[in-house]
Amino acid sequence: MSLVARSNRPLFLLVLGVFLLVFLGLSIALGVSRVDLIGALDGSAPGDRLVLLHERLPRTLLAATVGASLAAAGLAFQAVLNNPLADPYIIGVAGGAAIGGTLAMILPIGMLLGQLGVSLSAFLGGLGAILLTWRLSRDRLGHLRAYQVLLVGVVFNTFASAVIMFLKSVVRAEKAQEMLLWLMGTLSSDIRAPGAVAASIAVTAVALLVLYRLAPALNALALGHEDAATVGVDPGRTTRGVFVAGSLLVAAAVSVAGMIGFVGLIVPHAVRALVGSDHRVTIPASALLGALFLVAADLATRMLFPVFETEAPVGVLTALIGGPMFVYLLRRSGDRP
Repeated sequence: MSLVARSNRPLFLLVLGVFLLVFLGLSIALGVSRVDLIGALDGSAPGDRLVLLHERLPRTLLAATVGASLAAAGLAFQAVLNNPLADPYIIGVAGGAAIGGTLAMILPIGMLLGQLGVSLSAFLGGLGAILLTWRLSRDRLGHLRAYQVLLVGVVFNTFASAVIMFLKSVVRAEKAQEMLLWLMGTLSSDIRAPGAVAASIAVTAVALLVLYRLAPALNALALGHEDAATVGVDPGRTTRGVFVAGSLLVAAAVSVAGMIGFVGLIVPHAVRALVGSDHRVTIPASALLGALFLVAADLATRMLFPVFETEAPVGVLTALIGGPMFVYLLRRSGDRP
């Protein structure tokens, strides 16, 4: 039973879009320092224009893109694995991306390419991890076994954590601090590579389109593989499509923002509670709500700078909000008849 009636779901998506636009505007306009928006736009305040166009605007767009990527990927993985606890990171993408990114920070590729090398290595590491998970989770007939996907992902992430802890213990303190900041999840321009925003938006747009085209097939899979096959849906092909699109979304997000947790877990739960389980609605709703959630969280971390005299990684704030929120959603769903 959803809170939003079927006839009101298009209106709900419109409202989410309006709220997202409002928070995008707030994120661009507000910050630690005051910016003359009119002067920045007409060129009379070059310093403010630099802050607006080269810091706040890219950061805001990146927050929206990463939030949409993680939320949509989490929803898709939960659907295809039939597990409400599956999040974008549990299938091993996080571990692979983390290893790739941290290795780039301490190897010559990081010195030669800077943050671009870190982002590229993290992206490739995430894709490599999902390929490994895919190969190890298939049976002799080539069918994917959902429980093994989760097991392989958990084990691989644990292995990756050990590798990263070892790397942190053998590098300089300054480098270890840089690795820790990236691993906690941040949208800071110190971590963001030039051109990363445009590349992330492009990958996210293509992958979201693929997921949306697979929405009817995901609805059929919810009835079971045999029933889905009777209506012309190929379960194996659908699963492969979801894994490819979801992996692209997660790898792109992690490569530019590090590990931002809970977005891909709590947003899908909230969306299903609001609009039900029709993926033709939940996929765009998750993308919009995920973008809104992360933009708001990033704005909050920047606005709290005067209080703590430092900017906390946005991944810390999403975890502090997401933990209690997930418990509330879980209790709420358990109280339903």
